Amino acid sequence: MDKNKATIMEEPKEKHVVLDPGNLMLLIYTLVIGLIILCGGLLPAGAAIRPDDKQTETDAFRLDDIRQGELLIPDAAGNGSPALHLGQDVAITVSGIAARVRVAQEFQNSGPDWVDGVYVFPLPDESAVDRLRMKIGEREIVGEIKEREEAKAIYEKAKAEGKKTSLLSQNRPNMFTTRVANIGPGEKVTIIIEYQQLVQYTDNTFSLRFPMAITPRYIPGSPIVPVEKHTVSFTGEGWAQDTDQVPDASQITPPVAPPESGEGPRTMLAVDLMSGFPITGLKSLYHQMDSKELSEDHHSLTFTGKVLADRDFVLEWQPKKTEQAGAALLGEVRGDNRYLLLMLMPPQQRSEVHVPREAIFILDVSGSMAGPSIVQAKAALREALHRLQPSDRFNVICFNDSARSFFSSPVAASNERVLEAIDQLDMLQANGGTEMREALEMALDASDVSERIRQVIFLTDGAVGNEEELLALIHQRLGDSRLFTVGIGSAPNSYFMTRAATVGRGTHTSIGDVGEVRNRMDALLTRLESPALTNITMMTAEGVSVEFESYPDPIPDLYFGEPLMVAVRTPKEVTTFTIVGEQNTKRLEFSVNAENHGSRPGIAALWARKKIRSEMESLALGKDEAEVKKTVLATALDHQLVSKYTSLVAVDKQVSRPQGTPSSKAMVKTAAPFGLQMDKIFGGGSQTATPAALQMLGGSIALMLAGLLQLLRRRFK
Repeated sequence: MDKNKATIMEEPKEKHVVLDPGNLMLLIYTLVIGLIILCGGLLPAGAAIRPDDKQTETDAFRLDDIRQGELLIPDAAGNGSPALHLGQDVAITVSGIAARVRVAQEFQNSGPDWVDGVYVFPLPDESAVDRLRMKIGEREIVGEIKEREEAKAIYEKAKAEGKKTSLLSQNRPNMFTTRVANIGPGEKVTIIIEYQQLVQYTDNTFSLRFPMAITPRYIPGSPIVPVEKHTVSFTGEGWAQDTDQVPDASQITPPVAPPESGEGPRTMLAVDLMSGFPITGLKSLYHQMDSKELSEDHHSLTFTGKVLADRDFVLEWQPKKTEQAGAALLGEVRGDNRYLLLMLMPPQQRSEVHVPREAIFILDVSGSMAGPSIVQAKAALREALHRLQPSDRFNVICFNDSARSFFSSPVAASNERVLEAIDQLDMLQANGGTEMREALEMALDASDVSERIRQVIFLTDGAVGNEEELLALIHQRLGDSRLFTVGIGSAPNSYFMTRAATVGRGTHTSIGDVGEVRNRMDALLTRLESPALTNITMMTAEGVSVEFESYPDPIPDLYFGEPLMVAVRTPKEVTTFTIVGEQNTKRLEFSVNAENHGSRPGIAALWARKKIRSEMESLALGKDEAEVKKTVLATALDHQLVSKYTSLVAVDKQVSRPQGTPSSKAMVKTAAPFGLQMDKIFGGGSQTATPAALQMLGGSIALMLAGLLQLLRRRFK
């Protein structure tokens, strides 16, 4: 024993500890900071200052409004109200299986100061955005396509010079941002965006979707930059911080207006539908519309009034005669190339004999699913469970912050086991985070050998920010399984849901109302039980040695009720294509006359968008990003399309904001999706939309413990 230790042991009575000022202040600082962070993490969003709290006039603005970057002006009661208002006017022209869409976004500054408007909004995930115009009074400035960083630099320079300027950029294939700089007090600036879109055709029904709301995304991972706890900044545009799993989280989490507030863009929408054949069953699924029949194949529809943009618009119609919708070919000649869009419905064959299968159901029970969404999802899963046969095996995996399965391994679908699963299903409630990865790892075992068909059915709203990571996981672990996605709710993440189904070699369907559950699930389960058309290839006529480029590539399997939909670029000399595939070991062959097409502008843009989608999907499959970026850039610039690497920018030549006059950022809040329960997402210490509050809570506790341990260490030293 050394002398120092002996001395300590021999003189215990002298250790009457007195806290020196340094130790005392360390403890006080640690406890105060920790308690502040802890309380902040546990407060529900919007509860920092309650509406009934007594406030001075200077305290009228809520802290959560400031964090969202919303520029506010006080009303007569001293409460904060948005200075920037947004209205949308949407015009959709449908011609056969393609549509041209015009979206006019009117930014109006009702405040006394100059503002720079920012609006994050959804579009269809395969929209080919090719035009931007900025309207100032009677003047219009046409936007130009540029590389993303160059476009941003042009916008920032014009903004600094006091010129009106606008920038349209892509955050995700189905999420975009419009920026408008230097909107003066009382001024109005209209941004007009145009794009091409495909009409969907499944189960003898045509459908067109225009997304109008964004379900708040769950943001996993650790923050890239530590949060500065004592600084309120207007530089961030989203409510979430960038993380190692979602590096652009702040760009895909726009401020959301509480459902009860009625805030959010108001939208007027009109459709000019030229179907090309007599139709029946024309209906808008979720919005009231005035409809006028101009002829058997021409209809005009308009919203009965401006509506809050809180749920997707979906229009459906059916052909009066099924055979009239069996095939369609649209084309556009551009230079030496012909661009074609082919839709072909192969012969439909139901399975005569039930093939035993293993069905794994994944159910999202996170907070964003609370309300109507979880009711729809549970009803859909009940339908699927009742459809199982005794020779099938099944299991159910549910997830929020973590995942668990109903059974330790797949079990025979006996009546007792199905009822047991339904009992467990009935007890589930939606809350917590959206940690999909663990559920997908449990469902996809990466095996390539199975004695029965293995199908994974995934029911979710897809409200996550780490889509690319999850798509890569699906690709890695798919094996011989097939993944089928069911989008749930009023504003599902269609980009993730359709891509997951594509990578999973399955198909996708959507359920937006509990009344749709039976029909949608019956159609999906029929697809699962019927033989698919597989090994589909496309080639030019024999003897013509020319190259052509078609997408999707490769062509995916086709399930019952689904058509072949392919976009092709080919030299004009090609006159005939042959398409072959296999169904139930039988070879099917189709011949297509490439010259016998209807002429329509915009088909080249749709082909280019499909090529860009294919290249971007290849990132999840391991393709080199530099190579992908080079190809996407060349395609987007050639066809004037907005992409991950390109943006549209417009600049007014006139200077409108006086030099020296400041301008402030004004974020436009999106409306909360219909049925969304905000307290299940943003309320409490464990937030569905982001685990940041939990990280703050854990950090606070760790900070206090560290300070206490340091103090104790010094005390007994």
